[in-house]
Amino acid sequence: MASIKNEDLLALKSYITAADATQYDSLAATTLVLDLTHSNLAQRHAEIRFDARETVEDLRRRIHQKTGTPPGSQHLQLRSGGTTYHEIPPHAESDRMLGYFSLPRGANVHCVDVDPHSSSAGGAYEDTSLVEKYSMTDEEYDRRKGTLRDWGRTRKEEDPDFTLRRHAREHAELVEARRLYRESGAVKDGFELDADGTVVRREGDDDDDGRPTPTESEKAASAAEAEHGPDSVERLSLGSRCQVQPGSRRGEIAFLGAIDELGGGGHWVGVILDEPVGKTDGTVKASGVRYFEAPGPSRGGFFRGKNVEAGDFPELDILDELEDSEDEL
Repeated sequence: MASIKNEDLLALKSYITAADATQYDSLAATTLVLDLTHSNLAQRHAEIRFDARETVEDLRRRIHQKTGTPPGSQHLQLRSGGTTYHEIPPHAESDRMLGYFSLPRGANVHCVDVDPHSSSAGGAYEDTSLVEKYSMTDEEYDRRKGTLRDWGRTRKEEDPDFTLRRHAREHAELVEARRLYRESGAVKDGFELDADGTVVRREGDDDDDGRPTPTESEKAASAAEAEHGPDSVERLSLGSRCQVQPGSRRGEIAFLGAIDELGGGGHWVGVILDEPVGKTDGTVKASGVRYFEAPGPSRGGFFRGKNVEAGDFPELDILDELEDSEDEL
């Protein structure tokens, strides 16, 4: 094992291990503290407590509870300091007390699952990549009723100015106003009590042309919508090479359009990145909808138009960069 030379890490190590020599001093003399591991599992059950008068059968029962391997399939290895000093086959007598084995505190009991058809084999209990993920096409999601997109589309038909971003903001403001009234009795600016004593949003005063005067938050929302509207991606085109900030990441534009369920809605740019420095494979986690196809889970990203510059941005050759850097003084 390589020695640690960083002073901060050495100080941290000293702090963490300072009480190692006395960590078991407060335990009863018959208390055993054991780590349980398993041949098919990466998990480690640390510092499980037993009494020295408990039997091997009790130990097997506890391992069965934690790993799913029945006692008849458990070949136990008693280890200490990285060395196996005793083994207990599956069908050995199990009425012997644990104290007989002189297990030191902190010892490791490793269970080897001898069942070739064990349900824990091959990562079945822990490897999430083995689980088939549900997915649907954008067309299937678009046809579904009761989804966030369907609800937003219905609201949009009722109010052409409706956006999910504005709805979320207004709902949060209403919840905060009601909380303030409940706790202090004060009515927040822009709200009033209705006939039932419930806090509701107050209708704005009309200006000279008969339209409601926008509040400061509504003005801010309008500015945000303008910033994230169709004009923000108008100068970009599908298939173009681009550079994305922050980080000057390069890639190819694979999607342009509105995504209501992402980051408050508005228009987004989907980019297939040259390097695995993104956060998606083209799928929006909130809805599960795939907007473009990236070759890996970190090869895609969704960005605001203001952060994307289209132009002559060829894929960088890492080896060329290294050669150039070696010539610099």
